[in-house]
Amino acid sequence: MKTLHLIIVGLLAVSSVSFAQNKTPAPMDHSKMQGMDHSKMAVKPATLNIAPAAKDAVATVDRFSKALSSGQLNKAGAELDAKVLIFETGYVERSAAEYLGGHAKGDAAYLKGAHVQMLNRTAQASGDMAWVGSESEIHTTKDGKMSTSVSTETMVLKRTDKGWKITHIHWSSHPKKAGDSH
Repeated sequence: MKTLHLIIVGLLAVSSVSFAQNKTPAPMDHSKMQGMDHSKMAVKPATLNIAPAAKDAVATVDRFSKALSSGQLNKAGAELDAKVLIFETGYVERSAAEYLGGHAKGDAAYLKGAHVQMLNRTAQASGDMAWVGSESEIHTTKDGKMSTSVSTETMVLKRTDKGWKITHIHWSSHPKKAGDSH
């Protein structure tokens, strides 16, 4: 289960990259990826449906992702509400302190070598609440073998006097198999 947690959080790494709107990513040729440094691979354009009112909330998700993937846990924590609720593969973390003191360290280490390809992102905002939903593929290499997971993420944010804060994260993933639509 810990491995799934690490795979899922990998999708956060791509949110710091700017994507062209309404573009569909090309499929990746995994045979050419073995032995490559996936952290330096270019990300293909994704299909985006970002409501104008949600752009600042998406920027918060982007900052969280960038900080986590670079191991800057204090910066990642600054984007979380103190009482953030994180659901992932049946596990729950009930605060920023619990996450940052535990799984976040492993997540940051995992992200260092992962390549995340954003496929789709949708975001909406109404008043002081927003949500950002993302679908991606996470490409990793372990012991010389390429692995790809299909991942989904939902983040709920609230606007505070300090800007948007992430109040809820739900991560889910599974290994990509032949015939998956992604």
